[in-house]
Amino acid sequence: MTNTELQSVISSWINGLGFQSEGKQYLTITVPKENLRELMLKLKNEESTSFDFLFSLSAVDYFPKNFGVLYHLESTKHRHMICVITYTEDRENNVSIDSVSDLFPTANFHEREAYDLMGIIFNGHPDLRRLFMQEDWVGHPLRKDYVDETNLIIR
Repeated sequence: MTNTELQSVISSWINGLGFQSEGKQYLTITVPKENLRELMLKLKNEESTSFDFLFSLSAVDYFPKNFGVLYHLESTKHRHMICVITYTEDRENNVSIDSVSDLFPTANFHEREAYDLMGIIFNGHPDLRRLFMQEDWVGHPLRKDYVDETNLIIR
């Protein structure tokens, strides 16, 4: 299925989705965080899309505004790929997004990494704890506003 065909199918599912495909390898879908799980369920379970493999989850710091989480999905059945993007409301008070680790097991460690290094909370994650940093580490070292007192990170 082409990016245009994917967009046509997916756009009818949920209101408020944004699409970008021109000049992009993957169709990129922007979804409000409140609709993330609904979209991910449909992407995985609908026969026409069958996105069964999450091959990447990345967190992005849009300092000073908020954080974004990017999900790259592939359908091993239909051989098409997309990118889904959602955003936190801000950087300090509402940095939570619903977990998709029950839908895509590969998200488990990706979500833990985003939590550990960026401070994004994934609601419903079965084991949300630090992955790389020590449990008593203060802060999240990949945030753009992180102050590195120990020179752990060289920029």
